[in-house]
Amino acid sequence: MSTTAPSSRDLSDAEFAELDELLATTPDPLEALDASMLDGYLCGVLVQPRLIEIDEWLPNIFDYDGGVLPDEVDPVWLARIRELVERRHTALNRAMVEDGWFDPVVLDLDENATPEAPSPDDDAEQAQARATFAEMSPISRTLMPWVAGFQHACLCFPELADMPDDAVMAALARLYRHLPAETPQEKEIVATLDREHPLKDLDDAIEELVVTVADLCDLTQEHRYRVETLKREGPKVGRNDPCPCGSGRKYKVCHGSN
Repeated sequence: MSTTAPSSRDLSDAEFAELDELLATTPDPLEALDASMLDGYLCGVLVQPRLIEIDEWLPNIFDYDGGVLPDEVDPVWLARIRELVERRHTALNRAMVEDGWFDPVVLDLDENATPEAPSPDDDAEQAQARATFAEMSPISRTLMPWVAGFQHACLCFPELADMPDDAVMAALARLYRHLPAETPQEKEIVATLDREHPLKDLDDAIEELVVTVADLCDLTQEHRYRVETLKREGPKVGRNDPCPCGSGRKYKVCHGSN
């Protein structure tokens, strides 16, 4: 019989599938993250330079564009999602801290599959998105949902991207190489990474992704667990000094007696 507390167990394959299905039933017009995007999002939350509580990060999983769940959602549905997501968050955090490694949830895509062709019903933005996606490598197309979830966390909580640390910026670039490159600068960064740090196959790319997230975890750990010290704005009041409240009594028998 296992003595592991339920809240500390990672999700089983069946529970990951259940979570994916539960998120897919998020009320319209909200567009919740899928299981792979959620996994990237949780990692993006965990490597922030401050500790973020669940009540702050959980709402962002229900809509990629910042929509809010209606008040009348099924409380049983919401509680089950929260339980599963919190367990995965705890398991990821433990794996990063104790092992420096975790197994990301990456969807199985056929590397030889041809990207979906443009549709006559596409508007200009959709057509451009399809074209950009088609230009990506099969590896990046596979990892894109996970990395998009990580980026979602960094957009919701910009403290990580705002850190004045070249090592953090370099790590983010190694992750974002798997997102569609839209600007000339982004395309140049991806080309440089592909040239200087080529990825042999999907397994190599997943290992690089995990190592990069572990690097970010290490780079931000000191900030995340730093204890802020309150600074005294004025000189220390002695016990026999007049109380600053203006009562005329000594501090030790006035406010200093508490």
